[in-house]
Amino acid sequence: MYDGFGVTCSTDPVRHTTSGGLKPLGAPVSTESETVTFASLGLDERLTHEVAKLGYDTPTPIQEEAIPLMLNGRDVLGLAGTGTGKTAAFALPIINQMATMKLNGRPVCFALCPTRELAMQVADNFRRYGKPHGIRVLAVYGGSPMHLQTQVLRRGCDVVVGTPGRVLDHLRRKTMDLSDAKFVVMDEADEMLDMGFQEDIESIFENLTGERQTALFSATFPHHLQGMAKRLLKDPIKVEVKRQALEEGEEAKITQKAYLVPKRLKRAALVRVLTLEDPTSTLVFCRTRIEVDEVAADLSQRGYLVEALHGGLSQVQRDRVMQKLRAGRANLVVATDVAARGLDVDHLSHVVNYDIPAAAEQYVHRIGRTGRAGREGTAISFLEPSQRRKVRMFEGITKRAIERCEVPTLQQVGVNRLGELKKQILSSLTEQSGDYTDLAAELIEENEATSIIAALLRMADEASGTIQYVREFDEVRHKGEPRDSRKRTTSETDSDWTRLFIDVGSESGMRPGDLFGAIVAESGVNRGAVGNIKIRDRFSLVDVQEGAVDDVIHSLRGASWRGRKVTIRRDRGLKKDARRSND
Repeated sequence: MYDGFGVTCSTDPVRHTTSGGLKPLGAPVSTESETVTFASLGLDERLTHEVAKLGYDTPTPIQEEAIPLMLNGRDVLGLAGTGTGKTAAFALPIINQMATMKLNGRPVCFALCPTRELAMQVADNFRRYGKPHGIRVLAVYGGSPMHLQTQVLRRGCDVVVGTPGRVLDHLRRKTMDLSDAKFVVMDEADEMLDMGFQEDIESIFENLTGERQTALFSATFPHHLQGMAKRLLKDPIKVEVKRQALEEGEEAKITQKAYLVPKRLKRAALVRVLTLEDPTSTLVFCRTRIEVDEVAADLSQRGYLVEALHGGLSQVQRDRVMQKLRAGRANLVVATDVAARGLDVDHLSHVVNYDIPAAAEQYVHRIGRTGRAGREGTAISFLEPSQRRKVRMFEGITKRAIERCEVPTLQQVGVNRLGELKKQILSSLTEQSGDYTDLAAELIEENEATSIIAALLRMADEASGTIQYVREFDEVRHKGEPRDSRKRTTSETDSDWTRLFIDVGSESGMRPGDLFGAIVAESGVNRGAVGNIKIRDRFSLVDVQEGAVDDVIHSLRGASWRGRKVTIRRDRGLKKDARRSND
């Protein structure tokens, strides 16, 4: 099939063949009895050995289709979502080809990512896979010192992975030379365009003057991305992997639930719902880093084995979180969307939208992290009253009904809680309890056994603190509505936003899309946390939700725009006029 993008490979979970009976040159011939391996895809022995050391046995569908195509020099347009293994789909064949080349210290491979978190992750994968070949990798992104990145580039680097703004800064300063780049990758291309990076991407590609092999990977393929792909890719083969592909005959077993909860009750409602659900492993999505830290700390105080995951963590800290989750030393991770990119955990029983996403597609990405490989999973969303219409939007994109739920009552949670207490007691009966036997006999002799056991159960329940935690929802609700839960006036709504001042304006080429994209990419905050943007001649003003302000200021402090260091601070004016506009 030809649709303007060359041959299209449509990948399903059972047999990975090209549509129309076409098979790309050099690709493996799959049969029902054959097991495709990384070696059979054409990768060299050292690379397949390194992949095996990392614990990967067989390629994923996107890897099975894309690797042979890229090894044969074809441009690839890969449509695949989070958790499909697309990073290895382009990194492995590129490293395989670089192993036979004479490297001169200038980047041979260049990968472009929308956010610093994803850039760090992709760079880390290139390092791991390229270790046996001595591949040198550098990640360039805002928030990291420019001069340190420049020093590494001067010493010599084989692979550069970066965000559009910082890459463009290096190119304009002539501290980065991409004239020798033979392999170019755009990862999460739809995200980059949504963040307003289209002109930056076009400018970057103007610096890629030599012959190159280009791969573009994206979760979706909107119309504006199609036009860019036609301009930047040469006769590509499109490989599409269906999201959440299951074995033939199976259905996705994700139960979707929605709770309508005022903002002030969300934290207490989360504790009560988690107590009732009793998940084995959970991923909770929050909008900002600050909220991630606050929710994680709150749950930790209540006895959960919880970890926080956001863009402020180093790769070492991220790896430590993942190790704890896989080893069972943590059963709950609170994360931002950006930090959760590439999070690959097969056994998540629950996904919780503590803050619902702005886009329906992002909702699908989130809940798709549970219910994998035919397992049952549960997706829970907390919506504020003003967001109630979002439920229908989510139902429309998932084609599945979402159960509207009431926050469980104390009695409902109590039944489940006491059931867990019974399990703990029965499991401890096998343990030695000699020190307590005489006391137990004495108590039974003097009192009714049922009364004694009930008193001990109450003591154990109260000592755990669980009963107090689940009571919080009712206590907070009945204390009387605080100011922020009343029907707000316009001025009260606007007070949730803060105006930031940036000393760069239209005279320096700043546009609203540039500023919006930089804030979202570098800070990791949700798009909905960025409000009205006004570009003046020599400065810009942007309204940011109060809870995200510190993240934005910290992330952009020390950043530069076209070679000039940027100053960002809270505006000394008023916190007003924060509603989004197009100016």
